[in-house]
Amino acid sequence: MSTPTTPERIVADEGAKLDFTQDMSYGDYLHLDEVLNAQVPLSPDHNEMLFIVQHQTSELWMKLMLHELGAAIQCVASDDLGSAFKMLARVSKIMEQLVHAWDVLATMTPPEYSAIRPYLSNSSGFQSWQYRCIEFSLGNKNAAMLKPHSHRPEILARVEAAWRAPSLYDEALRLLARRGLALPASHTTRDWTQPYATSREVEEAWLVVYRDPKQHWDLYQLGEELTDLEDAFRLWRFRHVTTVERVIGFKRGTGGTGGVSYLRKMLDVVLFPEIWSLRTDL
Repeated sequence: MSTPTTPERIVADEGAKLDFTQDMSYGDYLHLDEVLNAQVPLSPDHNEMLFIVQHQTSELWMKLMLHELGAAIQCVASDDLGSAFKMLARVSKIMEQLVHAWDVLATMTPPEYSAIRPYLSNSSGFQSWQYRCIEFSLGNKNAAMLKPHSHRPEILARVEAAWRAPSLYDEALRLLARRGLALPASHTTRDWTQPYATSREVEEAWLVVYRDPKQHWDLYQLGEELTDLEDAFRLWRFRHVTTVERVIGFKRGTGGTGGVSYLRKMLDVVLFPEIWSLRTDL
């Protein structure tokens, strides 16, 4: 009489057949030794591990965001909107992951954070060069934000490249112009390092698209992808400020910013202004 095969037995049998002495393993492929040994708490407090893992995983998600966002900008510039839509949808989903990550950090109470804060010195998320590249790629250009990276020439070069390049919205407007919509030269051949200035003419061009979606379907879809992306980004900013206020109140940030006061100002930044304002005129 045969012994019934259980799931555990199947797993054990399959595992016995595998030999990773020569072949690449899961841990090898993902470089898990390096990744899982990169958490080095400086304080004796139990909760510092949460703080480190939260920020390290966020940086990994931001690395993927930059990978997708950079490719999407290139696709918009080359009129490959199908590929761009896929990438932008993925960026929006990544933003959702980052929004929910704040839920985990919010389990850290003020006394718990106070126990590790002295060990952070001047380190701050404000200094994240990947986040700065994301902001610049989405159009929030500010030359002052280059300064936190001036001590790392190789990093400064990458941030400065994002600052000098056309943003996602810049390329979207250039695309509208190539499709024959009336766009002012001030918004298609401008100095990309300067902050974006809202334009009624740009809004009128988008209104042409939104008033006849069937005629301009892919441009209409682009507008909605931009809306989804900014919607997700706004949620991330809101969860950021509320989590910081919950954990540290109105203390100054470790990097020298005003903390909550600075983050609240960021809530008012609009990345794709005409995409939002046109809705009032539809």
